[in-house]
Amino acid sequence: MNAVLEAKLNRIPPGPGVYLYKDKTNQAVYVGKAKSLRNRVRTYFQLSRDLDQRKDQMMDAIEDVEFIMTDTEGEALALENNLIKQYKPKYNILLRDDKTYPYIKLTVNEPFPRAVITRRVRKDGALYFGPFFPAGLARKSLKLIERYFLIRNCNIQIDGKRPRPCLQYYIHRCVGPCVEGNTTYEQYQEAVKDVKLFLEGRNDDLIKRLRVKMEQASTNEEFELAAHYRDAVDTMEALAERQKMAVLGYDDIDIFGYHQDENMVSVSIFHMRGGRVVDKKELFWEDQDNFDAGEFFQSVLKQYYVEAPFIPIEIHVPIDFEDRVLLEEWLSTRRGRKVEIRTPQRGAKREMMDLVNRNARLSFLQRFRAAMPSPATISKEVEEVLDLEKPPRRIECFDISNLQGSDVVASMVVWEDGHMKKSDYRRFIIRSLSGLPDDFQSMREVVTRRYKRIQDEALSMPDLVLIDGGLGQLHAAQSALDSLNIVDQSLASIAKKEEIIYIAGREDEPVILERRSPVLRLIQQIRDESHRFAINFHRQRRGRRMLSSELCEIEGIGLKTTQRLLTHFGSLAKIKEATVEDLQSVVKRPQAEAVWKHFH
Repeated sequence: MNAVLEAKLNRIPPGPGVYLYKDKTNQAVYVGKAKSLRNRVRTYFQLSRDLDQRKDQMMDAIEDVEFIMTDTEGEALALENNLIKQYKPKYNILLRDDKTYPYIKLTVNEPFPRAVITRRVRKDGALYFGPFFPAGLARKSLKLIERYFLIRNCNIQIDGKRPRPCLQYYIHRCVGPCVEGNTTYEQYQEAVKDVKLFLEGRNDDLIKRLRVKMEQASTNEEFELAAHYRDAVDTMEALAERQKMAVLGYDDIDIFGYHQDENMVSVSIFHMRGGRVVDKKELFWEDQDNFDAGEFFQSVLKQYYVEAPFIPIEIHVPIDFEDRVLLEEWLSTRRGRKVEIRTPQRGAKREMMDLVNRNARLSFLQRFRAAMPSPATISKEVEEVLDLEKPPRRIECFDISNLQGSDVVASMVVWEDGHMKKSDYRRFIIRSLSGLPDDFQSMREVVTRRYKRIQDEALSMPDLVLIDGGLGQLHAAQSALDSLNIVDQSLASIAKKEEIIYIAGREDEPVILERRSPVLRLIQQIRDESHRFAINFHRQRRGRRMLSSELCEIEGIGLKTTQRLLTHFGSLAKIKEATVEDLQSVVKRPQAEAVWKHFH
């Protein structure tokens, strides 16, 4: 122990707070909270402490310690969670979540608000509604908003100067505020009020407003509009009745189960709403040496719920832990109603806990012991992770390849129904560049050419367009789709080094998956195939250019003549060996003599 650390340990403050252990590079390796900092921290440095390989490694790494005092242990709990998220310390149990639940964001901070799906709640002036269980419910709700309230879900700037609206307007899914004259600001705001009532669940108030609009439209002999409002009223009444049935008799419960083997752990979470299991979530860890179930669930629940926008009335866990009462108090304060964390021992709730544990074991085997899941399963997982409208059957992936700006080419590969469909692969020679290489312009060109042809031939768009690259390539592809007036196409990119997935429309919420995630493995497989296909095409182009370059230097021999010679003789070496008569069988006599003289 160094002198600086020893001096700090002699001056440990009393009372609640948070402590940070740091290594020789001043990086936090562990963050903890304590009711009494002095008592908790000293136990780590006592010779009589319990032996634990992981803790021993941590103690060897500690070079410094930092303390942050708080007024209450509850404040320390929240601060500990924030610092763990900020520093991601090596020796803390970190919550790695492949699947977060979606919200619908109503951007009332914009002149013409839009309704979009997001998985991150921010303090940006917008209204957030959710989370939605299951995740597909958010997409269905957004479809209802588009169908009956006609507000936009695009991210373009609304200035009324666009020459024509997008497809959403023509299929009656948006009132088209982007084009002057389609609607007024006041009419649009009325529709936003209806959306807000719908998302708040105030269906009775919404139905009254819709009935008034229906009667006004009927009085004005706008019968098509009146029928639209009538259908909306019928749908809202059906939804209201379904919601009443769902909330009778049971509280909301989240049930945690787990399976652990060696240093790997899987956790299953069942979400019960209104007495029914409406969704489940799976979490995985691979670095849990000296696993302690109590300490593990204490860390997981803190990170899972301390900042969660929705907190259930009951949380069932397979084992009790030290901070259970403190976490109950903290969550009860945030919920505004008593929240209980229980460990069921008998009866129906214990049977449900056993069921969740069995599901955790199955998830463990599928993740750590099994190969890639079935095409239907992996498609469903891609849908949930990337917020697609449906499980994708067809994914088209693009990549650009060049060497210092020469022979710039692009590739498109296709994944369909669980397999790479090589018959649909396409290769592109980039023509729009003049001078220095520009991957962004190259991506714009190839995406434009591909989907302009799809439009011209009236073919179907893929369920997902995948781009090999980061945000720059993603935005280039998006601008190409915008230029073709394709506004509702699912689009994503994967950055090579970090393996981060960016989704068009919510680029500030990148998806970071575990390295064993089946979704990541599938996307990597498709990306790597597009890269391989582009590289091979680039090598072919470069090889042909290098072979033909010497022939093109001969006076009177152009590119077409060079191609005829190479096609006939097969290689430059055989052209060198050919006689004038051999050459004359392919080209004219003067050209044959010029080629022969060049090599002899």
